[in-house]
Amino acid sequence: MSKQNNVQDEIKLDNVKHTILISSGKGGVGKSTVAANMAISLSREGYKVGLLDADLYGPSIPILFDIEGEHPKAKKQGDDDIMIPIEKYGVKIMSIGFLMNKEDAVIWRGPMASNALSQLITYTDWGELDYLIVDMPPGTGDINITLAQKLKQSKAMVVISPQRLAVADGLKAANMFLHKSLNIPVIGVVENMSYFTPVKHPDEKYYLFGSGGGEQLAEKLQSELLAQVPLIQDVSEYTDKGKSLFASGNEMLQKPFENLANTLMNKLNNQ
Repeated sequence: MSKQNNVQDEIKLDNVKHTILISSGKGGVGKSTVAANMAISLSREGYKVGLLDADLYGPSIPILFDIEGEHPKAKKQGDDDIMIPIEKYGVKIMSIGFLMNKEDAVIWRGPMASNALSQLITYTDWGELDYLIVDMPPGTGDINITLAQKLKQSKAMVVISPQRLAVADGLKAANMFLHKSLNIPVIGVVENMSYFTPVKHPDEKYYLFGSGGGEQLAEKLQSELLAQVPLIQDVSEYTDKGKSLFASGNEMLQKPFENLANTLMNKLNNQ
């Protein structure tokens, strides 16, 4: 990778039908878990799916897919070296985590980080994709703005948890996309950790972090609450080990993400 990219230059991914930016106003709301499992769900529906881990300072996707030690192969395309994504569960995956030691911190200022991310997108052989899911860093910093400027044909999805603070920060993330300088539509809100459901009592719901936050945010944005994903202990246990929820055989784990993927598909098909 060698070329320098102007921050304002748009990256056109002509072979990608839909690019979805998965965002959150703050960390700790399960954004990466939602992005990963939605990508797997779309792949299971027969779609060609790519997943870009754009959180340069805290890449989570290699851990969630248990591919931390993987390194993408490269091929020559003219004078450029083009990276071939790592594929798992039918999803083509690219992350800065593949290109550095997992213990190393990324100590890059905004322009360097933004340029590195631009090259990560541009110099990856995504092939033909129905969906490119982008797991963005939390917040509204340089990298988020750069991504939104460069992937102008994208749509955004905001992930929150029900707490008032998470809702307030989610609104800021959404308003970044909606700002006139970016003008990226927010297609909906995902409320993660909406309620706790014991595995042995699947009909019971306990609203540990309050309720109604996702609905409030969707209403403020004049958008849609796409999903309410329950807090289930087994989700954390599976993702920490890099195992697919869809290998568990537990419908309670799978269904929320299958429903989210289907809601997304229907929404995009009707636009």
